[in-house]
Amino acid sequence: MSHVTTHVLDSALGRPAAGIEVALYDIEGSLIAEGVTNEDGRVPQLGPDALPLGEYGIVFETGVYFARTQTPTFYPRVSIDFEITDATAHYHVPVLLSPFAFSTYRGS
Repeated sequence: MSHVTTHVLDSALGRPAAGIEVALYDIEGSLIAEGVTNEDGRVPQLGPDALPLGEYGIVFETGVYFARTQTPTFYPRVSIDFEITDATAHYHVPVLLSPFAFSTYRGS
């Protein structure tokens, strides 16, 4: 399993957000992996099985997602920085999304 996974829920519609492009970067901005949320709003394989300790970022292309349904949004993309502090732990970074708000938390 990928060391980092994610999923996106469209909280305004109450369903998974499919088709969002997602990219994982290291602290220097180098692309590690990219994917697209599936019908369940998940990217189950986002990068390698193990990553070095350190800071990373995930970018979600939310503007494209909302544009497909002609929904105005304030956030053309959502960027989340996080830190891997345990080489043996799995890191799940979910997003709850609406056109004018988002939230995230350390998932399991």
